[in-house]
Amino acid sequence: MTASAPPLQSVLADAITRFVAHKRALRRKYDTEQAALRLLDRFLAEQEIPRIGDVTPKLIEAFMASRPRCRPRSYNHLLGTVRRLFQWLVQQEELDQSPVLLGPRRATEYRRPFIFDPAAARRLLETARQLPDSPRAPMRGTTYHVVFAILYGLGLRVGEACRLQDDDLDLDRRLLVVRETKFYKSRLVPFGPRMASMLAEYVDTKAARSRDRSASSPLFSFTTRGAVHPYTVSQTFHALVPRLGLSVPPGCSPPRLHDLRHSFAVGTLLRWYRSGIDPGLGLLHLAAFMGHVDISSTAVYLRMTDELLREANRRFEAYAQPLLAEGLAS
Repeated sequence: MTASAPPLQSVLADAITRFVAHKRALRRKYDTEQAALRLLDRFLAEQEIPRIGDVTPKLIEAFMASRPRCRPRSYNHLLGTVRRLFQWLVQQEELDQSPVLLGPRRATEYRRPFIFDPAAARRLLETARQLPDSPRAPMRGTTYHVVFAILYGLGLRVGEACRLQDDDLDLDRRLLVVRETKFYKSRLVPFGPRMASMLAEYVDTKAARSRDRSASSPLFSFTTRGAVHPYTVSQTFHALVPRLGLSVPPGCSPPRLHDLRHSFAVGTLLRWYRSGIDPGLGLLHLAAFMGHVDISSTAVYLRMTDELLREANRRFEAYAQPLLAEGLAS
């Protein structure tokens, strides 16, 4: 548990602590799940449940009802975390059976991400660059311009970008070192000359304004308080979106920050089609670049767009034309 968090107080306090430690020993961060289990701990403490065996299916149903979740995904995450805790207790032979009998909610709709094309991305970056400085945020426009450029151009998660330190940037080799992301994995992310030029200019400007920087200083920060927070980046993004004049396609959700990562994946696939690269062979490279364990996680980001469909059709026509001509000739 974090130092600032209050101690667990329910009959499950020790079990939750051991369960979270078990998951982290398996190289899982388990921060979000830990927060969910703290909700269960507080609920059981308020109910004054004396023994683990007294946690019944009706009590679990009451807990879930006390934590209303409008979205099936949020509800299923909470329920799944609680279910895994009790399944683990059964495996440890501390319970005969799990009291979690509720089933997951069915997702009735899927959110279609908004894909930023290069023109929309340029508008976002230019609008971010024009953000004015404030006493608490010097170099505000320049910093957000670079952050959004990294999210769109390299497909980083916002948390990964915010955790970058000065020594994670290798301008000589044109590499970013992205450390301990999901499942505590680290990876190297190469970038091209245009990105290198932008990052070099940003670093030089930061160095000129701050003389007390070290290798472990946050790459993106406004003051000595620490790195810019992902939530602050998201807030700034959503404040800029109405100024971009974007046309959201029917059935597509309004743009959100994580859509920049989706846009990177779709843009990469589009460039492959145009360059004659086989997307099937390149997916393993894209998965490694984005920090995924396998290509099934990467496939979630590959949404068909009109432009991508046109390029796929062109490739198929180029492949099929000689076969059709040969068939007609015979």
